[in-house]
Amino acid sequence: MTGLERFSINQMTVKQLSLPELVAACTDLGVGNVGLWREPVQAYGVAETAKLVRDAGLTVTTLCRGGFLTAADPDGRAAALADNRRAVDEAATLGTEVLVLVSGGLPPGSKDLHGARERIADALAELGPYAEDHGVRLAIEPLHPMYASDRCVVSTLTQALDIAERFPAHQVGVTVDTYHIWWDDRAPAEIARAGASGRIHTFQLADWTTPLPEGVLNGRGQIGDGAIDMRAWQGHVEAAGYTGAIEVELFNDALWARDGREVLAETAARFAEHTA
Repeated sequence: MTGLERFSINQMTVKQLSLPELVAACTDLGVGNVGLWREPVQAYGVAETAKLVRDAGLTVTTLCRGGFLTAADPDGRAAALADNRRAVDEAATLGTEVLVLVSGGLPPGSKDLHGARERIADALAELGPYAEDHGVRLAIEPLHPMYASDRCVVSTLTQALDIAERFPAHQVGVTVDTYHIWWDDRAPAEIARAGASGRIHTFQLADWTTPLPEGVLNGRGQIGDGAIDMRAWQGHVEAAGYTGAIEVELFNDALWARDGREVLAETAARFAEHTA
């Protein structure tokens, strides 16, 4: 299949495939890039995964995910920092330069969004240099505001950049994910802001379809099925100087219930259809 030079399949899109099955499907379809997730990589073995993808000639575009840095208690903070150092180590072993960070929600009983965001910055002051030493860049991912309480207090690119810009761009930047930012009128200008300082570390696609499913989390639509103009957002990131891989990351129960190779082929075809 042609037109897939920049296409990256995020492992979550076809999580029903084992790592060997995913690698084999990518090889058969001519997909050269994958974004991996820590849990299945750990289950298979980090070193074993690195060898598997390397031997297949695949490029690992990102590792998901680090983060969850909002704990207010000392033990929770120490545990989060230790886990994120492990995530950096795993990213380095896999040969990817980008570790995606989902920042974390409010601690139990807290209503202090500002305080939670400041704890993220405090943690990045320690993690940024560690990541740099391992050749890894941290990419703060803003999530749609519906996730602010329990999953990610960073809801906009503005908020993500306000944190990231406290650190060198080669340590901390942002993830631009269409599913989470498409509604925000300020996002195109913030993409330009991120690009001006070299902070767009990864770009991800997923569509917004309605009605959202119960539970919301697994409602990311196949590209082309929803309300988001993928070419327009691709235009924004490219005008800002981004030339890297474009991941498709879909959490979708209906897709997971299907044959994974079929979903991968469909996703690659949709990518070719809906991107420049």
